[in-house]
Amino acid sequence: MNRILLNFAMLGGIGKAPFAAGTVATLLVGVPAALLLANLPDALSLAVILLVCILGTLGAELAIRDLGRQDPGEVVVDELAGYLLTMLWLPATWLSLSAGFVLFRLFDIWKPWPVRWADANVKGGWGAMLDDLLAGLMAHVVLRLLPVVSG
Repeated sequence: MNRILLNFAMLGGIGKAPFAAGTVATLLVGVPAALLLANLPDALSLAVILLVCILGTLGAELAIRDLGRQDPGEVVVDELAGYLLTMLWLPATWLSLSAGFVLFRLFDIWKPWPVRWADANVKGGWGAMLDDLLAGLMAHVVLRLLPVVSG
């Protein structure tokens, strides 16, 4: 089970991408997953994101222990969770998916408050996930404010 959770935390081999693993993970896994979730009932979409968060947190905790460092770059399931939260209950158009991708990556990399606070102060698997979830929530709010994206 530990191997499965570690593999999930790294989204297979994507976490070992030679550069920009978080961006690669968001593009290769997050965007297709958001497209799939957009076709599910709202409650099921939320349940899937919660499951990703729970399993991702457990996998990140194992990776932190095994790799010996906080928030290892190989753990990219947090990008998946953050991007799915960005796109939750929004129409899955190319405009919204693209704008969500750019906004999520911007907030995740720039780390405005409270993203920076969570990144610096919350440790363990939950800490690895929380900053990306906050970046996703911020991106979601901005998308909701854009009438051309939110419908």
